[in-house]
Amino acid sequence: MKVVHQWCCGLDVHQRSVTACLITPERRELRTFGTTTTELRAFTEWLQEARCTHVAMESTGIYWEPIFNIIEETQIVAMLVNARHMKALPGRKTDVKDAEWIADLLRHGLLRGSFVPTKEWRELRQAVHERRNLIEERARVANRVMKLLETGNVKLKSVISDVLGVSGRAMLEAIARGETDPKVIASHVKTRLKATTEQIEQAAEGLTGPHHQFMLTMQLRHLDQLGEMIDLFDMEIERRMHPFLGEIARLDGIPGVGVRSAQEIIAEIGVDMSRFPSANHLCSWAKMCPGLKESGGKRAKVGTGQGNRYLRSTLAEAAWAASHTKKSYLRSQFWRIKGRRGDKRAVVAVGHSILRICYYLLRDGGTYQDLGPNYFDERARDQATKSAVRRLERLGYQVTLGEAA
Repeated sequence: MKVVHQWCCGLDVHQRSVTACLITPERRELRTFGTTTTELRAFTEWLQEARCTHVAMESTGIYWEPIFNIIEETQIVAMLVNARHMKALPGRKTDVKDAEWIADLLRHGLLRGSFVPTKEWRELRQAVHERRNLIEERARVANRVMKLLETGNVKLKSVISDVLGVSGRAMLEAIARGETDPKVIASHVKTRLKATTEQIEQAAEGLTGPHHQFMLTMQLRHLDQLGEMIDLFDMEIERRMHPFLGEIARLDGIPGVGVRSAQEIIAEIGVDMSRFPSANHLCSWAKMCPGLKESGGKRAKVGTGQGNRYLRSTLAEAAWAASHTKKSYLRSQFWRIKGRRGDKRAVVAVGHSILRICYYLLRDGGTYQDLGPNYFDERARDQATKSAVRRLERLGYQVTLGEAA
């Protein structure tokens, strides 16, 4: 085969060590280095002395990032490769052979690099990921508060939709201070609620003691700390996202996508869509479309696969939100697919559509133009009409159609 890169190196990366196979026109050399910063700098000096131009490594968890950070400081081209694209033969696997195999594939130009954003963008991603982790942790703590109230026979969740809202929080703090009189607890309501005062008093009557008071105090304090941390992350992310306010505003116009969702989508895919040849490539990279497996003329059912979990969860949340928006194309798409394939497949399909819309808005600019809730009926007008007539005739009606004035 034709040699594409004369001076190249393949890396087998682990937490504590990295095995390198250097291939040049003169020699093939194998070495093992540690993963501390000092040892990685020695590794890059070794590559530079050998005039290495390209390095390839597997995307193994987060262990590739320290090596990638060091190589970025040099003129060497670092390539992150999906492990599935270069799987070696079974029964012949060692760290040394893995490094040699990667180097051989790189030398002959048989590897395709993964999308790796710049260092500044990776730092933005980390901040966005940490904010989402904190939000998920806050939801878990809120669920633990609900469980604690249940063990103390307090049924506020049954009469108040948002127990951690203004009125609910005031009542929880009264319980945490040791208040047990349901009338006094109910007097802390600060806003209008659907539940009557009598219903709130009945729900607030429980069997709370010192243990529940202590646990509730700790959990409310934990919620406050998480809220403060989330606010700080919001400020940091807004500062880093300031140059992209226009892009965020465009994505915010999509049904189901808010400012925070737009920030998370941009943090994962960036704003430069030239790295993705088409919207199909972007959806495939994000694993928001089904896989392809065809044999003997038959297509087998294949899942979407494992993609970027942060991007997938953001798109899923946006799809659920879009399914509840009134008079929108995405809502119609959700309910159209849900009837045939179920909720989960409908969410993935709508998330796929949202990601495609994001691609074109970021690539071409402009604003989102909704196709309308009747798009699918208008596209197949005759079929929709015949289906509606058949349903009415099955119910015993005689249908005569006429054009509206």
